[in-house]
Amino acid sequence: MNGDQTRAVIDHDGQWHREGFLEHLEWERDLAAATLVAYRREVTGVIDFLVVELGLDTPTQVDTGALRSYLAHLHGRRLSARSVARALASVRTYLSYLVTEGLLDSNPADGLAHVRTPRRVPEIVDRSAVEQLLESCPATPPGTRDRAILELLYAAGLRVGELVALDLADVQLDERLLRVRGKGRKERLVPFGRQARDALQRYLPARASWRHGREATDEALFVNQRGGRLTDRSVRRILDAAVSRTADLHHLHPHALRHAFATHLLEAGMDLRVIQELLGHSSLSTTQVYTSVDLAHLMAVYRKSHPRADGE
Repeated sequence: MNGDQTRAVIDHDGQWHREGFLEHLEWERDLAAATLVAYRREVTGVIDFLVVELGLDTPTQVDTGALRSYLAHLHGRRLSARSVARALASVRTYLSYLVTEGLLDSNPADGLAHVRTPRRVPEIVDRSAVEQLLESCPATPPGTRDRAILELLYAAGLRVGELVALDLADVQLDERLLRVRGKGRKERLVPFGRQARDALQRYLPARASWRHGREATDEALFVNQRGGRLTDRSVRRILDAAVSRTADLHHLHPHALRHAFATHLLEAGMDLRVIQELLGHSSLSTTQVYTSVDLAHLMAVYRKSHPRADGE
């Protein structure tokens, strides 16, 4: 590591107040661990650039021109518009914190235009494909767990991080309710159906066997065969294995079952604001993407089915 790089590392925790910013996000804004990791990565990246490439010593030397240079640097790395927008949003939040703390007079990021990003349309998984996926799990102890995982992802519209964070105490089987901790550690109650309940009941004996002899310090709902809590990556592997056993599905992201949950409820006539609550979206605009998905799906079915649709 050369001298400039050494100075950058030291300055992160000195003049640049990076750790104070991250503590603010954790304790005052109560952000989730994964979000904190992302903020750390983005803020470290911009500070490294400002110190090493531009030779700046303190945040007071940062101006709009310096930030434009950083954005050009990101574009030069061929990052997607979404990645650049995420980096810029993190930088705005960081500099806003410095203004609030009296360390800057104004936020130099205010002079930058927002990066336009195309709205991502969620992938559509129809009901028959979901059924095929769920039915693919073998009737073995690990298979009962995997079926319960897939059933719950679809029945409750959970994010994978929310699913693996569930504890046994978060499940009310008789009432068919889950206590879910979402983004920003906000809690919500989410209902689930009888089939998901039945899948959970079939899985619980296997869980008890795998947890036998372990201390009750971590009462994770979904565990591996050694009794430890499953990770996001484990769920990715479980879904990949289920997809490989089906004929009509190829690549499927774990979020696809959450998308299917929302789209199928919208198709059935559920109010968009109710879907917003079930998904744990803080803004209705985030949920509204499913209205375009529903319309696109409706048009695709019409063109395929109606005798006077005149093809594509």
